[in-house]
Amino acid sequence: MHHFDFEDRVVAVTGAASGIGRETARQFAAHGASVVVADVDDESGEAVVDEIESDGGDAVYVHTDVTNMDDVEGMVRTAVDEFGRLDYAVNNAGIGGQQAPAGDLDEDSWGQVVDINLNGVWRSQKAELEQMTEQDDGGVIINMASVLGKVGFENSSAYVSAKHGVLGLTKTAAWEYADQDIRVNAVCPGFIETQMLAEGGITENEEIRRQIESMHSQDRLGQPEEIADAVMWLCSDGASFTNGEALTVDSGFTSR
Repeated sequence: MHHFDFEDRVVAVTGAASGIGRETARQFAAHGASVVVADVDDESGEAVVDEIESDGGDAVYVHTDVTNMDDVEGMVRTAVDEFGRLDYAVNNAGIGGQQAPAGDLDEDSWGQVVDINLNGVWRSQKAELEQMTEQDDGGVIINMASVLGKVGFENSSAYVSAKHGVLGLTKTAAWEYADQDIRVNAVCPGFIETQMLAEGGITENEEIRRQIESMHSQDRLGQPEEIADAVMWLCSDGASFTNGEALTVDSGFTSR
């Protein structure tokens, strides 16, 4: 784990009960930040808080459904009520959705993926910006995109479309709020060993797993902590001149 100094800082992480979100929350806490763990999985979210606190960190859990604006606004209020401000936000909540060709995808499945993976990021970012613009020293927002926000991928049209949209939202907001000392960036992970991949059958099927691994130059899946490291850097002072960026962490997946 690399060293970053987030002492006396406050972060909210959506989708923080597992995978990339969990590791991001834990790393922020390890580097001194107070963490709002936001998710719809209450049991797992509370477990993340317990892990952070047992390691000496400071965290609170809040039930947050990113398809519900009241929930998202409540997440931001929790950060302010519990810790006094909101310095960083990581909009990570997402789902994989139905796997089918574009012409066979049903409308409900399309709508669910877009509402969580794109509209959920917009809702979260909107609430976070409202708080950060009231602060004297702004803040940093990280929107979790994907390598599939940069390329097409068979049987994943809703997911791909939503992640492309996240990049457009990120780039636009970065320009709109730079003069208020708010940086907005995205991270585009390759295929990461998470519950989402397991639910999609990728890590459970050895043949599919090997096929996906071979699409990465290091012939393996990424680990959640490798994405959390990228988030840490983007939020740090070392990335002070990085804004509107779609930082790709994919072992070369998109390089050919």
